[in-house]
Amino acid sequence: MKKHNFSAGPAILPASVLKEAGRAAANYQGMGLSLLELSHRGPEFTAIIEEANALMREIIGLPEEYHVLWLTGGASTQFYMVPFNVLNEDETAAYIETGVWANKAIKEARYFGNVEILASSKEENYTYIPKKFRVPKNTRYLHITSNNTIYGTQLHKFPKSPVPLVCDMSSDFLSRPFDPAPFGIIYAGAQKNLGPAGATVVIVRDDMLGTVRRHLPSMLDYRTFVKENSLYNTPPVFPIYVSMLTLRWIKKSGGLKGMQRRNRAKGSILYQEIDRNPLFRGTVAKEDRSLMNVCFVMEDAYAGLEKDFLKETEVNGMVGLKGHRSVGGFRASTYNALPKASVQALVDLMQDFARRKG
Repeated sequence: MKKHNFSAGPAILPASVLKEAGRAAANYQGMGLSLLELSHRGPEFTAIIEEANALMREIIGLPEEYHVLWLTGGASTQFYMVPFNVLNEDETAAYIETGVWANKAIKEARYFGNVEILASSKEENYTYIPKKFRVPKNTRYLHITSNNTIYGTQLHKFPKSPVPLVCDMSSDFLSRPFDPAPFGIIYAGAQKNLGPAGATVVIVRDDMLGTVRRHLPSMLDYRTFVKENSLYNTPPVFPIYVSMLTLRWIKKSGGLKGMQRRNRAKGSILYQEIDRNPLFRGTVAKEDRSLMNVCFVMEDAYAGLEKDFLKETEVNGMVGLKGHRSVGGFRASTYNALPKASVQALVDLMQDFARRKG
């Protein structure tokens, strides 16, 4: 049975990318060697990382003053690398608290400077995105989380700010067009829309580099990786290669506008069914609903049927639909590579379940 992969991450990758990556893992370009065995200093991988950088620049539309870095440690490492590289002890950074990951970023930043939380939705269990806040001009940067994987909320419009935006885009990176100009730093774990777990992308602007007075160890200094084209030490070679293949797929599929069309279509199908079906309801404010992570639960009167529905999704080849333990219910992650047919299969099952159980 063909599986419908709704996993929140590591997430679904395009079938063509997986096929090509499998060939490279066995025998890269007919060399008789696996890509996993090749030197990161050799011409083969140099060509891969250079193409990945060029595609990233082209697809997003990055100006020259931005650098594309391939690091490790996931977005969680960037929670402290950002303030370590950018925030002096006597400076203040502004944060918007919209979920677990934003909260963790706030905790890490407090080790390196002052943190001001401008707005938070924590008291409402992160069911909406705060919008009414003012960004002080004397803050070093404004940190935001563009999409909240656990709770299913998303910033559909980035805030205007007199200071650089720093954004954790892990779970909606490359899912839609955006203007990079307001952003000083963008970071994202690759394992949602870009590639396998193991690679982390950081996009950093020149004016965010070399601004702190503290000593920065080489491996924690963005400038090290800018200077060495992410090759200061052995990078995550295979995840970067798979990410490069995915970037090729994104370009071929219409770029970020093409991704946005795909994701809007999938979101519309699923959210319409959640709102129409008497057994289900959404868990977050409608204006903040994510197009990447669709969270929903059973209506109270049918709450006892949640386990039955989840079991039926599994029988029908749908994986990864169990909601996060802090929210419960269900979470359908509809990242770029998830086909619309998978969303339609879920909707068909929801309708059939309601006819039988409602």
